Parts: sequence; C-alpha cells; structure tokens
Amino acid sequence: MNSSRRKVMTACGAMLLGAGGGLPLSALAQSAKIAAGARVVLLGQSVPLTGAASEIGLAFAAGSRLAVGDFNERNAASGLQLKLLQLDDGYDAARAAANARTLLGADKADMLFGFVGTASSAAAATVAAQQGNLLFAPFAAADTLREASHPNVFHVRPGMIDEALKIVRQCATVGQTRVALVGDDDAMGRAGLAAVQQAITELKLPALVATAMVPVGGGDKLDAALKTVQQQTPQAIVLVSLSGTTANAIRKLRKSGYAGSFMAFSIVGIDPLYAELGKDIGGIVISQVVPSPRPSAIPIVKEYRAAVDTSDQTPSYEGLEGYIAAKVVGEAVRRAGRGFTTSSLQRVMTAMTDYDVGGFRVNLRPGLRDASRNIDLISISADGRVLR
Repeated sequence: MNSSRRKVMTACGAMLLGAGGGLPLSALAQSAKIAAGARVVLLGQSVPLTGAASEIGLAFAAGSRLAVGDFNERNAASGLQLKLLQLDDGYDAARAAANARTLLGADKADMLFGFVGTASSAAAATVAAQQGNLLFAPFAAADTLREASHPNVFHVRPGMIDEALKIVRQCATVGQTRVALVGDDDAMGRAGLAAVQQAITELKLPALVATAMVPVGGGDKLDAALKTVQQQTPQAIVLVSLSGTTANAIRKLRKSGYAGSFMAFSIVGIDPLYAELGKDIGGIVISQVVPSPRPSAIPIVKEYRAAVDTSDQTPSYEGLEGYIAAKVVGEAVRRAGRGFTTSSLQRVMTAMTDYDVGGFRVNLRPGLRDASRNIDLISISADGRVLR
C-alpha cells in the first residue's frame, strides 16, 4: 500500500480540474495531438475529484486517461480518436446531473462515460435517456440500472448482486449464519442492502439478524445503530459504505469488544480505507471486481502497469478499473467505425456479450445476468499488504 498516494492523487486532481473545472489539461494535450480530419469521439465524464469519494474518483479518472492515450496512439493512422472531458461533481448527484446535461448539450459529448457513485450514475442514466444517448461504465451503479428497461446503460464492472453473492456465500462457507449489515443511508447503501437481501434469498440462507442504515458521517446515530446491531450478536457484519463510515464503524465495534468478521463491498476503496484505518485494517475482507493491480501475468494488468510506469500515477484497483472501462469503450467505438451513430454504437455494444479484455471478461448486454463474473475476496494485512 503506497502511503503517498493520497498526495499524488490530490495533485492529479488539480491538473484534472484545469482552469475553473472545465476541460482538463490532459484533454487539451490530447487535442493537440489529434490530426486534422480525425473522427474525435468525446467521452463526457463526471467524477468526484473533490469530496467524500475523491480518492476513488481521481484514481478511476486517471486510469481512464491512460487507456484513452493508449487507444489514440494505436489508432492514429485510422483517423479515429478518443477525447475525455472530465468534470468534478464532488460526489453530489445534483451536480452530476447538471454535468451530464452540460456534457451532452453544450459540450456535444458522444456519450456519458464512467460516472462514479450510485446516485450520480442513476442521474446520468436519466439524463442520457432523456437526450437519446448512452451511459457507459458507471462505477457503483444500483442493479436496477442493469435491467432490460435501461437499454442505454452499459456496464463493465459486475453488479452489486454479484459481489453480494460472493460475500454471503463466503459467510455461509465458514459457518457464519448470523450476518448483519451496516450501510450509508444513501442510494449506494440501499442498493447494497437490496443486493445482500437478494443474495440471501437466492442462496436460501437465514435473513440478516440486524440492519442499520446511518447518515453519512454517522455521529451519535452511528453509535446507536452499532449498539443495536451488536445486541443481535452477529458473527459477520457486511459494510456498504464509503471509507469514512466503514472506518468509524470498525473502530467503534472493535473498541466495544466485537470480535466477529467484517466484509466490505469494492466501493469502499482499499486505499482510502487504509488511509483511514492504518494498521487497524488488518483482517477486513473486501470484494474486488477487477484483478489485482500488483505485478501479474494477466495481460490487462501488465498493460495497465506498463502505462502507469510512464506516468505519475500509482497502480490501484480503481485505476485499473478506469483503464479497463476506457479500453472497452474504445473497442466498441472501433467496431462501430468512424461513421457510427448513437443507435449503431448501441447495437455494437449490445452484441459484446463475451469480450475478453486481456484476461478480463466483459458482458455489456443490458438485462443479461452474467453469473460467471469473477469476484475476488481479499483481505488486508496490518502493514497494508493485499492477501487472498
């Protein structure tokens, strides 16, 4: 775990925002390299470059930029190029919705891409549908956006139900039948609760012994909620929250004598959680929806790490996910060709049901449940090492 990453990514955020939060400096550099006459495909992205989820947003956005740069180098001769326009929404759904309207309206983006956050992704999907456009690769979207009723939304990461099934099945495997859940009382937390309840039903396991949804930040309400949860003597507690609530809950529960297991969804972010907890992170189990960014024989990981080595970035799960998302959208655009329309691009994406992105398999088709998606459960040692 790189303890300097927070400083590095904060500096990166200043570069991304550029002058007044408009076109990022990286995008300006991209535009200078694009040859005259090229078909430039503008990806409009709104991410939390500031605020509660900024470390996740910064890493995801940075990884996306690396893949866009690689696509442009590989496709320079074809006259097909990508350009990212990244705006800050501070992890606020209303700002994300406003950004989506600006990106598709004034900025003429060809699609919305890589919005971060459950509520922000839902807002972007609504705007895209209203304007007859697409939302590609939202980060941490509710599973309702995966239904066939949202044919304009295409997902690269597995659903929350996929993570929930992995988490709940693991609890059952080790004999933990008394499971509780603590989550942020927001769109993300409620989506996670719904996913866990669905997983429990599908696996025919005992219902949650306790559920506590707390306001972001928690305060006294978090204390009261955790007391109620502990009264039910859970063997494992599933956390569906950002790093702040997750870290506070873990500290308070351990201080009170709770000795059971902690399970967290990928949306918590390993790096921000480690920054919050330090050595107290030891033993927490976190689901992950992309391969480990550590040195690996997996082709997409090797490619991502090679790109990171030529940048000022640090490898991370969120950065790798952003890289994969941008690489997949580039492939869809390449298949659709220079003359694509929104409708033809949508048809191409819908047909990408088994695309192998260098050892990472992607199914883009809306409404198609993909039970074979690979979810890793990892734990973090007290010194920040990722363990399986």
